[in-house]
Amino acid sequence: MAKDKKKKSAEITDISKSKAKREERRKEVAKTKRNRIISRAISFAILGFIAGVIIVFVGKNIYLAAIRTTPSTDMSAGLTADGKIEGINVSDALTLVDYDNITISDEDVSTDEQVQEEIDKLLEEYKEIDYDVSLEVADGDEVNIDYVGTIDGVEFEGGNSNNAGYDLTIGSGSFVDDFEQQLIGSHPGDDVTVYVTFPDDYTDDAVAGKDAEFAVSINGIYREPAFDDAFLEKNGLITDKITNVDEYRASIAKNYYEDNLRNFLSTYIVENSTVNFYPKDYVKITKATTKANDEAMANYYSQMFSSSGMQASTNVWEMAGEDSELAYEKALVGRAQDAVKEAMVYQAIFEKAGLTIDMEAAKAEMSETNGDENYADNMVETYGEGYMAQTEMQDAVMDYLVDRYKNPDLMPSEEADPEMDITMETEENAETATETSAE
Repeated sequence: MAKDKKKKSAEITDISKSKAKREERRKEVAKTKRNRIISRAISFAILGFIAGVIIVFVGKNIYLAAIRTTPSTDMSAGLTADGKIEGINVSDALTLVDYDNITISDEDVSTDEQVQEEIDKLLEEYKEIDYDVSLEVADGDEVNIDYVGTIDGVEFEGGNSNNAGYDLTIGSGSFVDDFEQQLIGSHPGDDVTVYVTFPDDYTDDAVAGKDAEFAVSINGIYREPAFDDAFLEKNGLITDKITNVDEYRASIAKNYYEDNLRNFLSTYIVENSTVNFYPKDYVKITKATTKANDEAMANYYSQMFSSSGMQASTNVWEMAGEDSELAYEKALVGRAQDAVKEAMVYQAIFEKAGLTIDMEAAKAEMSETNGDENYADNMVETYGEGYMAQTEMQDAVMDYLVDRYKNPDLMPSEEADPEMDITMETEENAETATETSAE
């Protein structure tokens, strides 16, 4: 009996083991099946993602191909022979600014900054070296120096000014390491020892990474003259109409006043007019001519950079500052609309004010100004009658507005013209003075 119980117990154990193995096998099969399903799902997901990317890429290219602008150099396309936009009444397309009642403040047409820039350039041209030993070199000063550089007591190539005098602006970073800063506080006539270490990646391998010592002589410090009546008289800038610095300033201001007035008015009339609708055909034409101009500019810079051994942007959208062709095409729409709005504003004022242009007279003046009797004809051949007329029309509008708003006290007169080109006059005087000084 005990033997039978023992046998039954062994059989039960064998059955349990067999059942466990079957259960384990079932689980493995189920796991394998589950993994296969998951793997298949992942594969489908990956294929779906790849397909989606392909669809997006293809769709983007199709979209780009559909909106891509074909460039055109026909600047007169969409214009009548007298320079007006074809097939549109601009007074309907545009709510024109009230150009009869524009308020202009002194700040809007201020010439103060431009006048000061001209005077600063003038004084820069007439600066002279000062040898006064009481002067002290400061950051930003331009000094004239001579120097001899040595490494381990031996002169090295390119380290000697050979007493030719070298003009150096302190703080410009023109010289290695902190060379320039070590001259601060010195005086004309001083001899200064300057210690520097050339960078490891210095262009000249013979001195790269090495310590050097420079014996520097401070020859003098450049000083700009005071802008006063004596300065004008000394440098031959006194005339019948300019006898002091106030009159000199006023003459420069007159040079810039009309330009500032024109710029203010041209911006004002465009910004304060509202487009009701754009002429689609002319916007499309303007996109094409704008792109042609961009491509011409890109080619120009590419050739210029290539001739200098530099690499330029390889496409028009990078040259235009966009990160893709699609972004460029989208921006091109806005640029074209801005140009069309401006054209409509000028045309609307031209028509409302009843202005006229004499193209034959304009062509004759153009050719005479450029010293070429065929100049105007060549321009018409290049740009077309319509574009040339549009340009003259816009000039006529600006002349009309400037005449309405100019301050006679600030405008150059015919009599004053010989004295108006102050910049050119002073540059010529400076060149003469430099030549005399050199001799």
